[in-house]
Amino acid sequence: MSKKNTIADAIRQLIEAIFKALGKDIGPKRTWHQHVVPYEDGWAVRREGNKRITSKHRKQSTAIRKAKTLAKRKKADVIIHRESGGIRDRISYDD
Repeated sequence: MSKKNTIADAIRQLIEAIFKALGKDIGPKRTWHQHVVPYEDGWAVRREGNKRITSKHRKQSTAIRKAKTLAKRKKADVIIHRESGGIRDRISYDD
């Protein structure tokens, strides 16, 4: 291992330690919460923060089932919206 890599690694670790001490995460934090939202003539599942949908469904119950499956894998929440867009329910799979 060269001396340059050792110094660069030490600087990186120092910067990470400073950010951690300040309570700041380096980089954007990705969430895996799944939203069940009205979409066209049916319902869609969309990951929080995404503009694109994950899946489309004719019935809300089917969309909820799909969102639950995805949320369980990532230990996230399912946020179920009403047809008007408001939040109807929230289910947490975070341990």
